Amino acid sequence: MTEVAPSVLPTKRIVSKAHLDAWLSSSTHSDVVSFIEALNDSVVGVKLTDPVPESEVTKALVEVLDEVEAVVKGTPPVDNGKSRFGNPAFRDFYDKIASKATTLHEKVPGLKKDYVAELSVYFCECWGNRTRVDYGSGMELNFLCWLLCLKKLEIIQPSDYQAVVIKVFWKYMKVARLLQTEYWLEPAGSHGAQGLDDYHFAVFIFGSAQLKTHKYIRPKAIHDPDILEEFSKDYMYLSYVRYINSIKTASLRWHSPMLDDISGVKSWDKVNTGMLKMYQAEVLAKLPVAQHFLFGSLLPYPPTPELDTHHSEADVHTDEHGHLHVRGEAKFGDCCGIAIPSAFAAAQEERKKGGAFVTSGNSAVKPIPFD
Repeated sequence: MTEVAPSVLPTKRIVSKAHLDAWLSSSTHSDVVSFIEALNDSVVGVKLTDPVPESEVTKALVEVLDEVEAVVKGTPPVDNGKSRFGNPAFRDFYDKIASKATTLHEKVPGLKKDYVAELSVYFCECWGNRTRVDYGSGMELNFLCWLLCLKKLEIIQPSDYQAVVIKVFWKYMKVARLLQTEYWLEPAGSHGAQGLDDYHFAVFIFGSAQLKTHKYIRPKAIHDPDILEEFSKDYMYLSYVRYINSIKTASLRWHSPMLDDISGVKSWDKVNTGMLKMYQAEVLAKLPVAQHFLFGSLLPYPPTPELDTHHSEADVHTDEHGHLHVRGEAKFGDCCGIAIPSAFAAAQEERKKGGAFVTSGNSAVKPIPFD
């Protein structure tokens, strides 16, 4: 096994623009990008229904996620009155997962006990934020970091990558969607996942990779209900667009304008390349998301003594939303401190009234060129 540092519980380290710059030039940032790109490349042309090689490790990871799903189903939402915000029963779910984290990691073949506590931090945080009862692309990133840590420990091998995406990540998506619908998790930020969706981003990366070599389906096909119905079982991208349409009425143009714009791109190859670039620019390189990145021994923060000296603990404070700030510097702007009603709550309320609705976290979409 590759030599790794003694386990350290992951913590936040990015508290200023200077810290963000250090992260962007770090080996950990390169590892995250390379890992996502490798997973992406592994599923080019691969359908969800295709047989893929499954190792004991990938089977075990799916079993772990099955247990998380069982915890969701065993923790029903509580009567929250007429509130359209996150259901407090999510905190009970989170606490149950935290208490089971060690046992769940024992199911992973070859995982040393020394690293269970470190991995558990990423694993617990990938389901949502306990305090705010919300979910965003940062939580999805925690799941990818959990997988990357397993890769760094050589538990996950490159030969597992197809199954990691097609079986493990897709199972994670299903459980995450269940959490969002059951507990009405609020979008973690006022614009959703960079204008693509209220919650997720990586599903569009891997989903567009699956479609890169398809002979007939083009990006504009997301507007065809028959194609979505026929092929959603095979392709993440189409499945997720169909899912979004099921919880939001009106046209894609209204509730998901970025996805609508991207559908005009000529090829899935360009969509996929654009998604990878957009992820780096809008998730990994943006302070509102990157400030929540957790660094430990497996995903270390680069040595920055000059920054650590300049920004002593006395200079850093945590606001009421759990966000880190440096005294004297401007706040990071819209992050996850603004409570936003869940789309599921809005949908249910409007259905009770028998009306149509348009709801979106994409109120300020920034155009990203994909051509």
